Amino acid sequence: MSAYKSAGGALKLKGVGDLGSKKKKKKSKEAKKILEQISSIRDEESRDESTKRKRDQRTPAQKAFDKIQEQRQVERVLEKASKKHKERVNEFNAKLDTLTEHFDIPKVSWTK
Repeated sequence: MSAYKSAGGALKLKGVGDLGSKKKKKKSKEAKKILEQISSIRDEESRDESTKRKRDQRTPAQKAFDKIQEQRQVERVLEKASKKHKERVNEFNAKLDTLTEHFDIPKVSWTK
């Protein structure tokens, strides 16, 4: 029993005894306005610096690759836009007709 007496006293919970004594300090509205102005100025400066730093650091091969990829994408879009949905469905059905029936899913139900 003597081992437990050395612990000394009741549990202390944070914030329970100090409910009324600590009050939050309110910042003045002027200070908030000043901080907002400073942050907006910093944001504008960082944007200006980022646009200055933002240079094209790609190699000529990378630039050519991107250009060709963009051209191919434009061609694909134009090709898809040139056909109507009905034409695409007819082409897909024709493609399915040419395939062998080896890949068809067999019927699982033996009752029908």
